[in-house]
Amino acid sequence: MPSLSNKTALITGAGSGIGKATALAFASLGATLALAGRRVEPLQATAQEVRSLGGTAHLKSADLEDGQAAANLGAWALETLGHVDILVNNAGHSTRVRSIRYVDPDEFDSVFKVNVQGVYRLTQSLLESMLGRGGGTIITVASMAALNPSLVGGLPYGAAKAAELTLMRGINAELRAQGIRACTILPGEVNTPVLDNRPAPPDAEARAGMMQADDVAATIVLCASMPQRTLIEQIVMTPTYPRDRTAELAVAARAGAPQEQG
Repeated sequence: MPSLSNKTALITGAGSGIGKATALAFASLGATLALAGRRVEPLQATAQEVRSLGGTAHLKSADLEDGQAAANLGAWALETLGHVDILVNNAGHSTRVRSIRYVDPDEFDSVFKVNVQGVYRLTQSLLESMLGRGGGTIITVASMAALNPSLVGGLPYGAAKAAELTLMRGINAELRAQGIRACTILPGEVNTPVLDNRPAPPDAEARAGMMQADDVAATIVLCASMPQRTLIEQIVMTPTYPRDRTAELAVAARAGAPQEQG
């Protein structure tokens, strides 16, 4: 049974989905937590569940689309926890319009601000402290879209997640010899509230056949609990059973198209 006793962790996107499942898994293994997300109410609910497990959770609202807010979040976590052993970069979002033909520049930029700039600024804000302590673990939840971009996640999302993967690989190339471990998890479809934002959200039957948030959380625990001598660089996860997404892809292809082309 792995243990995270005496470890501190900062988890973004902790109010729901993978972030919440990770917070509960970490708490059950003894970690002290700092939880971040845009909305306070879901964070409070997660923190309450953590405390019901006997864990300790601090929380802060932060919009990671703002790079300075991301850096400030790291500073808050260090002040609150004293140090951060494990950073889980989980927060992220996709565009409403998936097609490169129709996506709005502001929407495209928003995806890169959250998934790339936010991850970079937050990670950077913790690195000097981690290096000073002789090491740290950075776990980033990217996506299969980084490897296989499609209209499922949208082109902007796939490009941003590919940038996340490159960022983590670059950290390993530069800092692994100094004890920094950057782990990238690349999941396929996971049943989380993020699916509600798709142009054609999957139905309950489709979601039941997907991976669940707890599945990804278990993988995050694996990366976090490995002995310091072992770095898991990348994990690709997909649902065992494929599903027909033809109708959903057809809707996604037309989302945002001008009316006369619709």
